[in-house]
Amino acid sequence: MNNDTLSQLEQLIDQLIGQNSQLQTQVSELKDKNSKLIDENEILQLEVLESEEKQKDTSTTLTGLLEKLQSVQQAS
Repeated sequence: MNNDTLSQLEQLIDQLIGQNSQLQTQVSELKDKNSKLIDENEILQLEVLESEEKQKDTSTTLTGLLEKLQSVQQAS
């Protein structure tokens, strides 16, 4: 190998090291974002479950009220 080839190889290796460093940084950032999105997703799923429970409670209450109204109307 001559000096030009070694110099080019050294430049390529330096570029690869730089690209690897950038990719490692990006991977770390993406892992952080992924972790935050997983947490946010879990929170949203809990909120949906709570909302469904509230809707069931409301539905039960409304059904009870309608039954009371119907029984009052039938008694009249």
